[in-house]
Amino acid sequence: MYEEIIKEAHDAVCELLEIANLKEQDILVVGCSSSEVGGHKIGSDSSVEIAKAVFDGIYPIVKEKKLFLATQCCEHLNRALIVEREAAEKYNLEIVNVIPQPKAGGAFSANAYKTFSDPVAVEEMHCAKAGMDIGNTLIGMHLKKVAVPVRLNVKKIGEAHLVCARTRLKFVGGERAHYDESLK
Repeated sequence: MYEEIIKEAHDAVCELLEIANLKEQDILVVGCSSSEVGGHKIGSDSSVEIAKAVFDGIYPIVKEKKLFLATQCCEHLNRALIVEREAAEKYNLEIVNVIPQPKAGGAFSANAYKTFSDPVAVEEMHCAKAGMDIGNTLIGMHLKKVAVPVRLNVKKIGEAHLVCARTRLKFVGGERAHYDESLK
């Protein structure tokens, strides 16, 4: 089961990153309900093992692409995010004092906190250029404007519904304006 979850997460993040066209040090935000991945109601059956499997599918690719990963905590921590201190400093994010736990912050973010080289929690961000919502965790608040839904071949990770998004620049100028298609 865990190998399948790792593969699904890996395949999903690879496909999203190919479509989203992120640049080095851009932020990918991921919200993950390990309960939902395991086939249970969100917040009801947090699993360190399942969260680690999802993380192990995603994080090596994010590191390889030299991106920053932001993991969204659960509602008990007001959906704060775990990031590397370098990301918080680069994006001028306000650091807050909390260490996520499997049942207070979520197993996925708790795993990130233990794995990152210099983890910090930030209360909010509005600068992520792409996101993965694994299990209906509501990550949209952390994305830059304008969010564009991305349909992947991978529809679920484990039993959790997967929704992804990328962002694009706002179009301004009206019907006579011309746009740089490479910036979409």
